[in-house]
Amino acid sequence: MKLHRRKFLQLATCAAALPVAEQATWAQAYPTRSVRIVVPVAPGGLNDVTARLIGQWLSEHLGQQFFIENRPGAGANLGTEAVVRAPADGYTLLIAGSTAAINATLFETLNFNFIRDTAPIASIVRVPQLMQVNPSLPVKTVPEFIAYAKANPGRIAMGSGGNGSPAHVIGEYFKLTTGTDLTHVPYRGAAPAVTDLLGGQIQVAFTELATSLGHIKSGNLRALAVTTATRSEALPDLPTLAESIPGFEASQWIGLVAPKDTPSNIIEKLNIEINAALGDPRMKARFADLGGMVLPGSPADFGRLIRDETEKWAQVIRAAKIKLE
Repeated sequence: MKLHRRKFLQLATCAAALPVAEQATWAQAYPTRSVRIVVPVAPGGLNDVTARLIGQWLSEHLGQQFFIENRPGAGANLGTEAVVRAPADGYTLLIAGSTAAINATLFETLNFNFIRDTAPIASIVRVPQLMQVNPSLPVKTVPEFIAYAKANPGRIAMGSGGNGSPAHVIGEYFKLTTGTDLTHVPYRGAAPAVTDLLGGQIQVAFTELATSLGHIKSGNLRALAVTTATRSEALPDLPTLAESIPGFEASQWIGLVAPKDTPSNIIEKLNIEINAALGDPRMKARFADLGGMVLPGSPADFGRLIRDETEKWAQVIRAAKIKLE
């Protein structure tokens, strides 16, 4: 039996559309089972808390359990690679932060390319770093600090949570933009750096706002500025670094990504739900308590942020010649 050309084309078109239609139906039903959110750092930090807040919201609003799996190691690369290698079906997701943008240059060899191998879902929160000094340092403003540092090159110790940590690269960015010479002292985390800042063993440090807020309010440490482009609601009278250094912005961020080729319908569904969470007053207040500001936006917005941050920190790491120990 001969098949007319028009009929053949109709059948062929329908056949080609079947996988797309099936994918759309599958994505529309998503999720039909529990979803794993990998946090590539140890429990207890801001990335972990963010994952649990968002995971709880998604569990309550999408009808399946979004459970958290902490997979620390190799500077967050271990957990990241596990997600990159996972099936692109929406059931393995990753909480990603500024470290991903930093690691792209900091590590000379990685088994993945973060931008190429992940699909941005949604940015979640932006977190300012706090520039703070020991009160014994005779400065009360950023311009005074810059002048004092230039008058005492190499004599001010700048603590951080370790080589290549967000606090370290932000400190190096500050040095590059101000022409100051500060001596970097790496610690195994922000907490011991703050302890030595309180004790006067170091004179300045950049840390997450929540880490030092209590010490600032008690007067045991002196805050000079926040690193975000806008002032923090937690310390509204504290200026931004940009008010003294035009264009300076160096906040941390956290968002959710999936393996590349995850169906766009799934990504869009998750993005819509996360943005709904970020619009909830209770969620906003919870992040504000942690020193953060919610960061709603589209997957494309988050993708641009990741690309811009990767390029920015690549320039700083190369210029400052930051190397892992």
